[in-house]
Amino acid sequence: MQEDIADGWSGAFGDFVARFAGRFGPVEPRRRMVSYLRGPLSEAERKNGWTLAEGAGDTGPQGMQRLLNHYLWDADALRDDVRDAVVEHLGDPVRGVLILDETGFLKKGVRSAGVGRQYSGTAGRIENSQIGVFLAYGSDRGRALIDRELYLPKDWTSDRERCRAAGISDEVEFATKPDMGLRMLQRAVDSGIPFGWVTADEVYGQTSRLRMWLEEHNIPHVLAVPKSQMVMTMGFFGQARAHQLVSELCDGAWTRLSCGGGAHGPREYDWAAVPIRPWRREGWGHWLLARRSLTDPTDIAYYICFCPAGTSLEEPVRVAGSRWMIEECFQSAKNETGLDHNQVGGYIAWYRHITLSMAALAFLAILRAEAKKEGRIPAAINPSSP
Repeated sequence: MQEDIADGWSGAFGDFVARFAGRFGPVEPRRRMVSYLRGPLSEAERKNGWTLAEGAGDTGPQGMQRLLNHYLWDADALRDDVRDAVVEHLGDPVRGVLILDETGFLKKGVRSAGVGRQYSGTAGRIENSQIGVFLAYGSDRGRALIDRELYLPKDWTSDRERCRAAGISDEVEFATKPDMGLRMLQRAVDSGIPFGWVTADEVYGQTSRLRMWLEEHNIPHVLAVPKSQMVMTMGFFGQARAHQLVSELCDGAWTRLSCGGGAHGPREYDWAAVPIRPWRREGWGHWLLARRSLTDPTDIAYYICFCPAGTSLEEPVRVAGSRWMIEECFQSAKNETGLDHNQVGGYIAWYRHITLSMAALAFLAILRAEAKKEGRIPAAINPSSP
C-alpha cells in the first residue's frame, strides 16, 4: 500500500473525517470511528477487530465491536457522505461512469447474515460465502465504491426466525442482484451526482427491467449480455441471438481499438457495432456491441448499448472497458482497507463495516486524485501519526 499515497495525508484525513464525524454523536463513538478508519490505512496484513484494536492501543476488540454492533449511527447516511466526497473530487458529468458488480466474502458457518453455499466470483466456484452487490464511480480522475447491498438468498428470506437472529428485520424481503443494482442506481440518480454512462456485467445486463429503467431516464449505458441474448434486429419484427447477429458480420465490420490501459499496455480488441431496435426514440440509438479477442477470434463478448445518435464507436468501447475500475476497487479494498477482513455476523454490522471500509478506500482515492492533479510524487503514509 506504499504507492499512490500522498504527503500530508494526516491533515487531509482530518478534513475528510470532519465531513461525517457528526453522524456518530458523542465523543466515544467518534473516536472509535476515527480509529476504525485509521486501521485500514495501516500496514497491518489483516484489518479485523483485533488488529484494529491493537492499532488503537486497546487491549481487546470490544470497543471496535461496539462501534459495529451497539453505538447509534446511520450507515446509510455515512454511505451518502462517502458518495458525495467521491464525486466532489472525481466527478465528471461527461466521462464519469457508474459500474455495477458483485464480489464474494468467504465465510464459515451458517449464522452470518446472507451466508450460504453460492457461487462466488472471488473464488471462481461455489463456496460458503456472503455476496455483496456494489456500485462504483469511475472517471479519468480515479475510482471508488459508493454504494453496497448484501444479497440474501431465498433460503434466508423464507426463514424469518433465522433472519431475526442475524438482525435482519421482517421488512427486508428477497431481492435479486439486479434489483439491488437498480436500487443503487436509483439512489445515485436521485442524489444528482454527475455521470455520463452506466456499465455492468451479464448478471445485470440481461435483466430487461434494469435496461428499460435506464432508457426511461435517458441514461446512456453499455451492458454486457450473454451470447444467447435475444435482440430485435432492424428487420420487420425480426429477432436474433446476439452471437448469430454478430456471426453474419463481414471482416470489414471490425475495428481494432483500445478500451483502456492495462498492466501490459493498451487493452486492444477488435470491435463491431450492429444497429438493433428499429423503433427508436428520436435522437437515440440502440446497438449490439461485440468485442473479439485478437489471439482467439472465437472469444467474443457482447453488449447492449443505448446512447445518443451520432456517438462514436470509441465512446461505448471506452465505457465497456471501464468495468475494470470496479474490479480494481475490490482488489484495493480487500488488500488495503479490509473490505473482506470483517469478523461480523450481524446484518447491521456487515453494512457498518463495509461502509467504513468504503470510506477508507474513498479517502485513498481522493488522496491519489489530488496528488495526480498537483503533480506531487506520492509518499508513504504513517497511520499512527496524529
